[in-house]
Amino acid sequence: MIRAVPVGAGHYLPENIVTNDELAKTVDTSDEWIRARTGIGQRHIAADDQLTSDLGIAAAQDALKNAGLTAADIDAIVLATSTPDQTFPSTATKIQAGLGMKHGFAFDVQAVCAGFAYALVTANSLITSGQAKRILVIGAETFSRILDWEDRTTSVLFGDGAGALILEAQTGTGASDDRGILACELQSDGTYNDLLYVDGGVSSTQTSGKLRMQGQEVFKHAVAKLAASGHAALDRAGIAASDVDWVVPHQANLRIIKSTVKKMGLSMDKVILTVQDHGNTSAASIPLAISVGAKQGKFNQGDLILTEAIGGGLAWGAVVFRW
Repeated sequence: MIRAVPVGAGHYLPENIVTNDELAKTVDTSDEWIRARTGIGQRHIAADDQLTSDLGIAAAQDALKNAGLTAADIDAIVLATSTPDQTFPSTATKIQAGLGMKHGFAFDVQAVCAGFAYALVTANSLITSGQAKRILVIGAETFSRILDWEDRTTSVLFGDGAGALILEAQTGTGASDDRGILACELQSDGTYNDLLYVDGGVSSTQTSGKLRMQGQEVFKHAVAKLAASGHAALDRAGIAASDVDWVVPHQANLRIIKSTVKKMGLSMDKVILTVQDHGNTSAASIPLAISVGAKQGKFNQGDLILTEAIGGGLAWGAVVFRW
């Protein structure tokens, strides 16, 4: 049986760091207020001349270095982003060009904060079907470009960044102790569109728009749906929650993470946390956290990892894999 096995991870964060205290100078908020409600202490903001593709290229290069590979070894790029460089072509093709790739294929996936889970599932299908042997799966965002900086309920939450994971086709036995992606669970419900959205678009306003969110409603849905999708993915893999070595959740809000982990009967000791340093980087948050965890030496070969995310749509999902 062919498995999609992680063989390298990398990330990139813009140099400009904006602390809570700095935000408090321009919006009615405080470090104490932000930390108490979100767990966020700072976030990285892209420079004016930095595009989403620039962040994605840097993360991809870091992942390639980590894996001991070059762009010539990659068959495809799947990019999760809600903040593309252009309406078209895909930002993934710009990353492909930036890496010097003139072969293979590249495309974007859009599921907002759940984007990386959707991208992982897509890449897994391409690998297990034999369409590609090695895929760069990237999450990259410049959410600072779509924030209303006068809205203290949203502007304090998000940051910019990119993370990348390289998946490689390897032969497994089909058992739950195989390395690689073991099971996935994806869901969406468009009736919740107004809970988290951007008030612009090509066919509606011909503008990029600004992010709008009903925070309490999103919180309510997030905990229940994340826990349910996590359990569903584990059930598909035939694995108990108690067997999970690490949880790498979407880094949206520390209270959401804690509540979801508790609902699943897991310990926070098993959670990779970066939200305090990066804020919510949307589709980039899971690969960023994976890369940080890997660089810190937390993952051992064979460790069982659960990732889960929810975003606008609402769209949500979970992926279970062995390192």
